[in-house]
Amino acid sequence: MNAQPHPPPSTGGANGAPAAVSLREAFLFWLKLGFISFGGPAGQIALMHQELVENRRWISERRFLHALNYCMVLPGPEAQQLATYIGWLMHRSWGGIVAGTLFVLPSLFILIGLSWVYVAFGEMPLVAGLFYGIKPAVTAIVLQAAWRIGSRALKNGVLWAIAAASFVAIFALKVPFPAIVALAALVGYVGGRRVPDAFKTGGGHAKVGISPHGGALIDDDTPTPAHAVFRWRRTMQVVLIGALLWALPMGLLTAGLGWQHTLTQMGWFFTKAALLTFGGAYAVLPYVYQGAIVTYGWLTPLQMIDGLALGETTPGPLIMVVAFVGFVGGYVKAVLGPDSLFLAGALAATLVTWFTFLPSFVFILAGGPFIETTHGDLKFTAPLTAITAAVVGVILNLALFFGYHVLWPAGFAGRFDAMAALIAVLAAVALFRYKRSVLHVIGACALLGLLLRSLA
Repeated sequence: MNAQPHPPPSTGGANGAPAAVSLREAFLFWLKLGFISFGGPAGQIALMHQELVENRRWISERRFLHALNYCMVLPGPEAQQLATYIGWLMHRSWGGIVAGTLFVLPSLFILIGLSWVYVAFGEMPLVAGLFYGIKPAVTAIVLQAAWRIGSRALKNGVLWAIAAASFVAIFALKVPFPAIVALAALVGYVGGRRVPDAFKTGGGHAKVGISPHGGALIDDDTPTPAHAVFRWRRTMQVVLIGALLWALPMGLLTAGLGWQHTLTQMGWFFTKAALLTFGGAYAVLPYVYQGAIVTYGWLTPLQMIDGLALGETTPGPLIMVVAFVGFVGGYVKAVLGPDSLFLAGALAATLVTWFTFLPSFVFILAGGPFIETTHGDLKFTAPLTAITAAVVGVILNLALFFGYHVLWPAGFAGRFDAMAALIAVLAAVALFRYKRSVLHVIGACALLGLLLRSLA
Protein backbone atom coordinates (compact mmCIF):
# COMPACT_ATOMS: atom_id res chain seq x y z
CA MET A 1 0.00 0.00 0.00
CA ASN A 2 3.03 2.30 0.23
CA ALA A 3 3.18 4.92 -2.51
CA GLN A 4 6.55 4.19 -4.08
CA PRO A 5 7.64 5.20 -7.58
CA HIS A 6 7.46 2.55 -10.24
CA PRO A 7 10.73 0.61 -10.47
CA PRO A 8 13.08 1.69 -13.26
CA PRO A 9 11.87 0.22 -16.54
CA SER A 10 13.80 -0.82 -19.57
CA THR A 11 14.88 2.07 -21.73
CA GLY A 12 12.66 1.07 -24.63
CA GLY A 13 14.46 3.24 -27.16
CA ALA A 14 17.58 5.13 -28.07
CA ASN A 15 16.50 8.20 -26.14
CA GLY A 16 15.79 6.21 -22.97
CA ALA A 17 12.77 6.30 -20.69
CA PRO A 18 11.90 9.32 -18.52
CA ALA A 19 12.98 9.49 -14.90
CA ALA A 20 10.87 7.84 -12.21
CA VAL A 21 7.84 9.90 -11.15
CA SER A 22 7.18 10.68 -7.49
CA LEU A 23 3.70 10.48 -5.97
CA ARG A 24 3.82 14.24 -5.37
CA GLU A 25 4.52 14.91 -9.04
CA ALA A 26 1.74 12.52 -10.04
CA PHE A 27 -0.62 14.19 -7.52
CA LEU A 28 -0.06 17.58 -9.14
CA PHE A 29 -0.69 16.13 -12.60
CA TRP A 30 -3.93 14.36 -11.61
CA LEU A 31 -5.13 17.54 -9.86
CA LYS A 32 -4.47 19.54 -13.02
CA LEU A 33 -6.22 16.89 -15.10
CA GLY A 34 -9.29 17.12 -12.85
CA PHE A 35 -9.68 20.78 -13.80
CA ILE A 36 -8.95 20.53 -17.55
CA SER A 37 -10.53 17.18 -18.51
CA PHE A 38 -13.36 18.52 -20.65
CA GLY A 39 -15.08 16.87 -23.58
CA GLY A 40 -16.67 13.74 -22.12
CA PRO A 41 -15.06 10.28 -22.15
CA ALA A 42 -13.70 10.53 -25.69
CA GLY A 43 -12.03 13.88 -25.07
CA GLN A 44 -10.68 12.84 -21.67
CA ILE A 45 -9.18 9.61 -22.98
CA ALA A 46 -7.62 11.51 -25.86
CA LEU A 47 -6.21 14.07 -23.41
CA MET A 48 -4.74 11.35 -21.18
CA HIS A 49 -3.26 9.65 -24.23
CA GLN A 50 -1.61 12.87 -25.33
CA GLU A 51 -0.27 13.70 -21.87
CA LEU A 52 0.71 10.26 -20.58
CA VAL A 53 1.73 8.42 -23.78
CA GLU A 54 3.06 11.17 -26.04
CA ASN A 55 4.20 14.09 -23.86
CA ARG A 56 5.23 12.65 -20.49
CA ARG A 57 5.86 9.04 -21.64
CA TRP A 58 4.66 7.56 -18.37
CA ILE A 59 3.10 4.57 -20.16
CA SER A 60 3.44 3.01 -23.60
CA GLU A 61 0.74 2.99 -26.25
CA ARG A 62 0.16 -0.76 -25.99
CA ARG A 63 -0.08 -0.77 -22.19
CA PHE A 64 -2.38 2.27 -22.32
CA LEU A 65 -4.76 0.58 -24.78
CA HIS A 66 -4.74 -2.64 -22.78
CA ALA A 67 -5.79 -0.74 -19.66
CA LEU A 68 -8.40 1.17 -21.67
CA ASN A 69 -9.94 -2.04 -23.03
CA TYR A 70 -10.34 -3.36 -19.48
CA CYS A 71 -11.95 -0.11 -18.34
CA MET A 72 -14.31 -0.18 -21.32
CA VAL A 73 -15.65 -3.59 -20.30
CA LEU A 74 -16.32 -2.48 -16.73
CA PRO A 75 -19.54 -0.86 -15.62
CA GLY A 76 -18.96 2.77 -14.80
CA PRO A 77 -16.95 5.73 -16.17
CA GLU A 78 -14.10 4.40 -18.28
CA ALA A 79 -12.06 7.63 -18.29
CA GLN A 80 -12.01 7.88 -14.49
CA GLN A 81 -11.25 4.17 -14.22
CA LEU A 82 -8.39 4.55 -16.70
CA ALA A 83 -6.89 7.35 -14.58
CA THR A 84 -7.28 5.16 -11.49
CA TYR A 85 -5.64 2.22 -13.27
CA ILE A 86 -2.60 4.19 -14.43
CA GLY A 87 -2.25 5.87 -11.03
CA TRP A 88 -2.39 2.45 -9.35
CA LEU A 89 0.10 0.93 -11.78
CA MET A 90 2.58 3.71 -11.10
CA HIS A 91 2.14 4.25 -7.34
CA ARG A 92 0.21 1.33 -5.86
CA SER A 93 -3.23 1.64 -4.24
CA TRP A 94 -2.78 5.21 -2.97
CA GLY A 95 -1.71 6.29 -6.44
CA GLY A 96 -4.93 4.88 -7.88
CA ILE A 97 -7.07 6.45 -5.16
CA VAL A 98 -5.43 9.85 -5.67
CA ALA A 99 -5.79 9.72 -9.47
CA GLY A 100 -9.41 8.55 -9.42
CA THR A 101 -10.52 10.96 -6.71
CA LEU A 102 -8.90 14.04 -8.23
CA PHE A 103 -10.46 13.15 -11.56
CA VAL A 104 -13.90 13.55 -9.95
CA LEU A 105 -13.61 16.02 -7.08
CA PRO A 106 -13.34 19.35 -8.98
CA SER A 107 -16.38 18.54 -11.12
CA LEU A 108 -18.44 17.61 -8.03
CA PHE A 109 -17.93 21.04 -6.46
CA ILE A 110 -18.50 22.84 -9.76
CA LEU A 111 -21.67 20.87 -10.52
CA ILE A 112 -23.14 21.49 -7.07
CA GLY A 113 -22.81 25.22 -7.73
CA LEU A 114 -24.15 25.06 -11.28
CA SER A 115 -27.02 22.78 -10.27
CA TRP A 116 -28.10 25.29 -7.63
CA VAL A 117 -28.07 28.12 -10.18
CA TYR A 118 -30.08 25.93 -12.57
CA VAL A 119 -32.74 24.93 -10.05
CA ALA A 120 -33.05 28.37 -8.45
CA PHE A 121 -32.97 30.49 -11.61
CA GLY A 122 -33.67 28.05 -14.47
CA GLU A 123 -37.06 29.57 -15.29
CA MET A 124 -35.56 32.98 -16.03
CA PRO A 125 -35.74 33.76 -19.79
CA LEU A 126 -31.97 34.23 -19.95
CA VAL A 127 -31.17 30.81 -18.49
CA ALA A 128 -33.99 29.09 -20.42
CA GLY A 129 -32.76 30.58 -23.70
CA LEU A 130 -29.20 29.44 -23.10
CA PHE A 131 -30.28 25.88 -22.39
CA TYR A 132 -32.54 25.88 -25.46
CA GLY A 133 -29.40 26.21 -27.58
CA ILE A 134 -27.34 23.80 -25.51
CA LYS A 135 -29.71 20.81 -25.81
CA PRO A 136 -29.29 20.28 -29.59
CA ALA A 137 -25.54 20.80 -29.24
CA VAL A 138 -25.41 17.92 -26.77
CA THR A 139 -26.99 15.61 -29.35
CA ALA A 140 -24.27 16.48 -31.86
CA ILE A 141 -21.58 16.02 -29.18
CA VAL A 142 -22.77 12.50 -28.34
CA LEU A 143 -22.82 11.66 -32.06
CA GLN A 144 -19.26 12.94 -32.38
CA ALA A 145 -18.23 10.81 -29.39
CA ALA A 146 -19.49 7.72 -31.19
CA TRP A 147 -17.44 8.69 -34.23
CA ARG A 148 -14.27 9.47 -32.28
CA ILE A 149 -14.32 6.27 -30.27
CA GLY A 150 -15.28 4.28 -33.35
CA SER A 151 -12.45 5.71 -35.42
CA ARG A 152 -9.98 4.53 -32.76
CA ALA A 153 -11.54 1.14 -32.06
CA LEU A 154 -12.99 -0.06 -35.38
CA LYS A 155 -9.91 -0.86 -37.42
CA ASN A 156 -11.30 -3.63 -39.62
CA GLY A 157 -14.52 -5.08 -41.00
CA VAL A 158 -14.98 -7.59 -38.19
CA LEU A 159 -15.01 -4.88 -35.53
CA TRP A 160 -17.31 -2.70 -37.65
CA ALA A 161 -19.71 -5.65 -37.91
CA ILE A 162 -19.71 -6.07 -34.12
CA ALA A 163 -20.49 -2.37 -33.67
CA ALA A 164 -23.32 -2.52 -36.22
CA ALA A 165 -24.80 -5.63 -34.61
CA SER A 166 -24.74 -4.04 -31.16
CA PHE A 167 -26.57 -0.99 -32.50
CA VAL A 168 -29.28 -3.11 -34.10
CA ALA A 169 -29.57 -5.20 -30.94
CA ILE A 170 -30.10 -2.27 -28.58
CA PHE A 171 -32.03 0.04 -30.94
CA ALA A 172 -34.34 -2.35 -32.77
CA LEU A 173 -34.39 -5.50 -30.64
CA LYS A 174 -34.15 -3.81 -27.19
CA VAL A 175 -31.52 -6.30 -26.06
CA PRO A 176 -30.18 -5.37 -22.58
CA PHE A 177 -26.69 -3.96 -22.71
CA PRO A 178 -25.20 -6.57 -20.33
CA ALA A 179 -26.34 -9.22 -22.80
CA ILE A 180 -24.68 -7.31 -25.64
CA VAL A 181 -21.44 -7.18 -23.65
CA ALA A 182 -21.59 -10.92 -22.96
CA LEU A 183 -22.21 -11.74 -26.62
CA ALA A 184 -19.43 -9.42 -27.77
CA ALA A 185 -17.02 -11.04 -25.31
CA LEU A 186 -17.97 -14.47 -26.65
CA VAL A 187 -17.46 -13.31 -30.24
CA GLY A 188 -14.08 -11.86 -29.26
CA TYR A 189 -13.02 -15.04 -27.50
CA VAL A 190 -13.93 -17.26 -30.46
CA GLY A 191 -12.67 -14.73 -33.00
CA GLY A 192 -9.37 -14.36 -31.19
CA ARG A 193 -8.78 -18.07 -31.80
CA ARG A 194 -10.08 -18.22 -35.38
CA VAL A 195 -8.96 -14.85 -36.82
CA PRO A 196 -6.48 -13.48 -34.24
CA ASP A 197 -5.23 -10.61 -36.43
CA ALA A 198 -8.69 -9.02 -36.37
CA PHE A 199 -8.75 -8.82 -32.58
CA LYS A 200 -5.26 -7.64 -31.80
CA THR A 201 -5.02 -4.24 -30.09
CA GLY A 202 -5.84 -1.70 -32.74
CA GLY A 203 -7.77 -4.25 -34.78
CA GLY A 204 -4.77 -5.91 -36.34
CA HIS A 205 -3.75 -2.87 -38.37
CA ALA A 206 -2.19 -0.51 -35.87
CA LYS A 207 1.50 -1.14 -35.45
CA VAL A 208 2.61 -0.03 -32.02
CA GLY A 209 6.34 0.44 -31.83
CA ILE A 210 8.88 2.61 -30.12
CA SER A 211 7.69 6.16 -29.48
CA PRO A 212 9.54 8.76 -31.57
CA HIS A 213 10.10 10.56 -28.25
CA GLY A 214 11.85 7.57 -26.64
CA GLY A 215 10.84 4.73 -24.35
CA ALA A 216 8.07 4.98 -21.77
CA LEU A 217 8.36 4.70 -18.01
CA ILE A 218 5.98 1.73 -18.19
CA ASP A 219 7.00 0.31 -21.56
CA ASP A 220 5.80 -2.70 -23.54
CA ASP A 221 8.50 -4.90 -22.06
CA THR A 222 8.53 -3.43 -18.53
CA PRO A 223 8.06 -6.31 -16.06
CA THR A 224 4.89 -6.27 -14.00
CA PRO A 225 5.74 -4.53 -10.69
CA ALA A 226 5.39 -6.52 -7.48
CA HIS A 227 2.23 -4.75 -6.31
CA ALA A 228 0.50 -5.50 -9.64
CA VAL A 229 1.04 -9.27 -9.46
CA PHE A 230 -2.25 -11.09 -8.92
CA ARG A 231 -2.76 -12.54 -5.42
CA TRP A 232 -6.06 -13.90 -4.13
CA ARG A 233 -5.45 -12.63 -0.60
CA ARG A 234 -4.93 -9.04 -1.69
CA THR A 235 -7.92 -9.20 -4.03
CA MET A 236 -10.20 -10.34 -1.22
CA GLN A 237 -8.88 -7.57 1.04
CA VAL A 238 -9.78 -4.93 -1.54
CA VAL A 239 -13.26 -6.40 -2.05
CA LEU A 240 -13.95 -6.56 1.70
CA ILE A 241 -12.80 -2.97 2.27
CA GLY A 242 -14.95 -1.80 -0.63
CA ALA A 243 -17.98 -3.67 0.73
CA LEU A 244 -17.48 -2.05 4.13
CA LEU A 245 -17.20 1.43 2.62
CA TRP A 246 -20.53 0.80 0.88
CA ALA A 247 -22.34 -0.86 3.78
CA LEU A 248 -21.48 1.79 6.38
CA PRO A 249 -23.20 4.81 4.73
CA MET A 250 -26.02 2.65 3.37
CA GLY A 251 -26.63 1.20 6.84
CA LEU A 252 -26.65 4.67 8.42
CA LEU A 253 -29.12 5.96 5.82
CA THR A 254 -31.44 2.99 6.28
CA ALA A 255 -31.31 3.10 10.09
CA GLY A 256 -31.64 6.87 10.36
CA LEU A 257 -34.06 7.71 7.54
CA GLY A 258 -35.72 4.44 6.52
CA TRP A 259 -35.50 2.37 3.37
CA GLN A 260 -38.08 4.40 1.42
CA HIS A 261 -36.44 7.77 2.07
CA THR A 262 -35.23 9.61 -1.03
CA LEU A 263 -31.57 9.61 0.03
CA THR A 264 -31.60 5.89 0.82
CA GLN A 265 -33.26 5.09 -2.49
CA MET A 266 -30.73 7.26 -4.30
CA GLY A 267 -27.89 5.33 -2.67
CA TRP A 268 -29.41 2.00 -3.69
CA PHE A 269 -30.34 3.08 -7.22
CA PHE A 270 -26.93 4.51 -8.05
CA THR A 271 -25.23 1.47 -6.58
CA LYS A 272 -27.17 -0.60 -9.12
CA ALA A 273 -26.32 1.91 -11.85
CA ALA A 274 -22.63 1.56 -11.00
CA LEU A 275 -22.79 -2.26 -11.08
CA LEU A 276 -25.29 -3.04 -13.81
CA THR A 277 -24.54 -0.56 -16.59
CA PHE A 278 -21.64 -1.17 -18.97
CA GLY A 279 -19.96 0.97 -21.56
CA GLY A 280 -19.16 4.13 -19.64
CA ALA A 281 -21.10 7.34 -19.25
CA TYR A 282 -22.96 7.29 -22.56
CA ALA A 283 -24.24 3.78 -21.98
CA VAL A 284 -25.28 4.41 -18.38
CA LEU A 285 -27.39 7.46 -19.14
CA PRO A 286 -30.46 5.61 -20.50
CA TYR A 287 -30.54 3.52 -17.32
CA VAL A 288 -30.30 6.62 -15.13
CA TYR A 289 -32.95 8.29 -17.29
CA GLN A 290 -35.39 5.43 -16.78
CA GLY A 291 -34.88 5.24 -13.03
CA ALA A 292 -34.53 8.90 -12.10
CA ILE A 293 -37.39 10.11 -14.29
CA VAL A 294 -39.83 7.26 -14.84
CA THR A 295 -39.46 5.28 -11.62
CA TYR A 296 -38.65 7.90 -8.96
CA GLY A 297 -39.66 11.22 -10.56
CA TRP A 298 -36.58 13.06 -9.31
CA LEU A 299 -36.46 15.23 -12.45
CA THR A 300 -38.00 15.65 -15.92
CA PRO A 301 -36.66 14.44 -19.30
CA LEU A 302 -35.64 17.95 -20.37
CA GLN A 303 -33.95 18.54 -17.04
CA MET A 304 -31.96 15.37 -17.68
CA ILE A 305 -30.72 16.75 -21.01
CA ASP A 306 -29.87 20.05 -19.32
CA GLY A 307 -27.91 18.08 -16.74
CA LEU A 308 -25.99 16.34 -19.50
CA ALA A 309 -25.20 19.75 -20.98
CA LEU A 310 -23.79 20.88 -17.64
CA GLY A 311 -21.79 17.66 -17.48
CA GLU A 312 -20.35 18.38 -20.93
CA THR A 313 -19.34 21.93 -19.98
CA THR A 314 -17.58 21.01 -16.73
CA PRO A 315 -14.36 19.04 -16.26
CA GLY A 316 -14.42 15.46 -15.05
CA PRO A 317 -16.25 12.35 -16.24
CA LEU A 318 -19.54 12.86 -18.04
CA ILE A 319 -21.25 10.46 -15.64
CA MET A 320 -20.97 13.29 -13.12
CA VAL A 321 -24.39 14.16 -14.45
CA VAL A 322 -25.51 11.89 -11.60
CA ALA A 323 -24.46 14.68 -9.22
CA PHE A 324 -26.90 16.95 -11.04
CA VAL A 325 -29.61 14.29 -10.76
CA GLY A 326 -28.92 13.92 -7.06
CA PHE A 327 -28.89 17.66 -6.44
CA VAL A 328 -32.16 18.28 -8.29
CA GLY A 329 -33.83 15.29 -6.61
CA GLY A 330 -32.68 16.29 -3.13
CA TYR A 331 -33.63 19.94 -3.72
CA VAL A 332 -37.06 19.28 -5.22
CA LYS A 333 -37.94 16.60 -2.66
CA ALA A 334 -36.70 18.90 0.15
CA VAL A 335 -35.11 15.93 1.90
CA LEU A 336 -33.82 18.13 4.77
CA GLY A 337 -36.90 20.32 5.02
CA PRO A 338 -38.01 23.49 3.17
CA ASP A 339 -35.41 25.69 4.88
CA SER A 340 -32.36 23.69 3.80
CA LEU A 341 -32.87 23.17 0.08
CA PHE A 342 -29.29 23.89 -1.02
CA LEU A 343 -27.85 21.71 1.72
CA ALA A 344 -30.26 18.93 0.76
CA GLY A 345 -29.18 19.11 -2.87
CA ALA A 346 -25.48 19.22 -1.99
CA LEU A 347 -25.80 16.24 0.37
CA ALA A 348 -27.73 14.22 -2.22
CA ALA A 349 -25.17 15.04 -4.94
CA THR A 350 -22.30 13.95 -2.69
CA LEU A 351 -24.00 10.70 -1.68
CA VAL A 352 -24.87 9.87 -5.27
CA THR A 353 -21.26 10.50 -6.33
CA TRP A 354 -19.95 8.23 -3.55
CA PHE A 355 -22.20 5.30 -4.44
CA THR A 356 -21.58 5.74 -8.18
CA PHE A 357 -17.78 5.80 -8.06
CA LEU A 358 -16.94 3.49 -5.16
CA PRO A 359 -17.33 0.31 -7.29
CA SER A 360 -14.97 1.76 -9.91
CA PHE A 361 -12.12 1.91 -7.39
CA VAL A 362 -12.84 -1.67 -6.29
CA PHE A 363 -12.89 -2.92 -9.89
CA ILE A 364 -9.49 -1.37 -10.64
CA LEU A 365 -7.68 -2.14 -7.40
CA ALA A 366 -9.03 -5.71 -7.25
CA GLY A 367 -9.02 -6.57 -10.97
CA GLY A 368 -5.97 -4.62 -12.12
CA PRO A 369 -3.43 -7.26 -11.04
CA PHE A 370 -5.19 -9.94 -13.08
CA ILE A 371 -5.38 -7.66 -16.14
CA GLU A 372 -1.69 -6.75 -15.84
CA THR A 373 -0.78 -10.41 -16.15
CA THR A 374 -2.72 -10.71 -19.44
CA HIS A 375 -1.47 -7.72 -21.48
CA GLY A 376 0.28 -10.01 -23.93
CA ASP A 377 -2.31 -12.81 -24.00
CA LEU A 378 -4.71 -12.59 -26.93
CA LYS A 379 -7.30 -14.93 -25.42
CA PHE A 380 -7.91 -12.24 -22.76
CA THR A 381 -7.44 -9.15 -24.91
CA ALA A 382 -9.63 -10.26 -27.85
CA PRO A 383 -12.90 -10.25 -25.83
CA LEU A 384 -12.08 -6.76 -24.54
CA THR A 385 -11.40 -5.53 -28.06
CA ALA A 386 -14.76 -6.90 -29.22
CA ILE A 387 -16.58 -5.26 -26.32
CA THR A 388 -14.96 -1.92 -27.13
CA ALA A 389 -16.37 -2.24 -30.65
CA ALA A 390 -19.83 -3.10 -29.33
CA VAL A 391 -19.86 0.02 -27.13
CA VAL A 392 -19.61 2.20 -30.24
CA GLY A 393 -23.02 0.96 -31.41
CA VAL A 394 -24.54 1.67 -28.00
CA ILE A 395 -23.27 5.25 -27.99
CA LEU A 396 -24.79 5.81 -31.44
CA ASN A 397 -28.10 4.60 -30.05
CA LEU A 398 -27.81 7.16 -27.24
CA ALA A 399 -27.30 9.98 -29.77
CA LEU A 400 -30.61 9.03 -31.39
CA PHE A 401 -32.22 8.82 -27.95
CA PHE A 402 -31.29 12.42 -27.14
CA GLY A 403 -32.05 13.64 -30.65
CA TYR A 404 -35.61 12.38 -30.36
CA HIS A 405 -36.27 14.31 -27.13
CA VAL A 406 -34.70 17.49 -28.45
CA LEU A 407 -36.29 17.58 -31.90
CA TRP A 408 -39.69 16.23 -30.85
CA PRO A 409 -40.02 17.48 -27.24
CA ALA A 410 -43.70 16.45 -27.15
CA GLY A 411 -43.15 13.12 -28.95
CA PHE A 412 -43.53 12.24 -32.62
CA ALA A 413 -47.17 13.30 -32.45
CA GLY A 414 -46.09 16.82 -31.49
CA ARG A 415 -44.37 19.63 -33.36
CA PHE A 416 -40.94 19.16 -34.92
CA ASP A 417 -38.59 21.82 -33.52
CA ALA A 418 -36.94 23.21 -36.66
CA MET A 419 -34.82 25.75 -34.77
CA ALA A 420 -33.41 23.05 -32.53
CA ALA A 421 -32.64 20.97 -35.63
CA LEU A 422 -30.80 23.93 -37.17
CA ILE A 423 -28.70 24.37 -34.04
CA ALA A 424 -27.91 20.63 -33.99
CA VAL A 425 -26.77 20.71 -37.63
CA LEU A 426 -24.58 23.77 -37.04
CA ALA A 427 -23.07 22.12 -33.97
CA ALA A 428 -22.34 18.95 -35.95
CA VAL A 429 -20.67 20.94 -38.74
CA ALA A 430 -18.53 22.80 -36.19
CA LEU A 431 -17.49 19.55 -34.51
CA PHE A 432 -16.95 17.33 -37.55
CA ARG A 433 -15.91 19.76 -40.27
CA TYR A 434 -14.08 22.50 -38.38
CA LYS A 435 -12.90 20.42 -35.38
CA ARG A 436 -14.05 23.01 -32.86
CA SER A 437 -13.80 22.15 -29.17
CA VAL A 438 -16.82 21.04 -27.17
CA LEU A 439 -16.67 24.15 -25.00
CA HIS A 440 -16.65 26.46 -28.03
CA VAL A 441 -19.58 24.64 -29.61
CA ILE A 442 -21.68 24.65 -26.45
CA GLY A 443 -20.94 28.33 -25.84
CA ALA A 444 -21.86 29.35 -29.39
CA CYS A 445 -25.02 27.23 -29.41
CA ALA A 446 -26.09 28.65 -26.04
CA LEU A 447 -25.84 32.18 -27.40
CA LEU A 448 -27.62 31.17 -30.61
CA GLY A 449 -30.43 29.58 -28.62
CA LEU A 450 -30.80 32.73 -26.53
CA LEU A 451 -30.99 34.83 -29.69
CA LEU A 452 -33.59 32.59 -31.36
CA ARG A 453 -35.72 32.46 -28.23
CA SER A 454 -35.66 36.25 -27.90
CA LEU A 455 -36.78 36.65 -31.53
CA ALA A 456 -39.51 33.99 -31.34
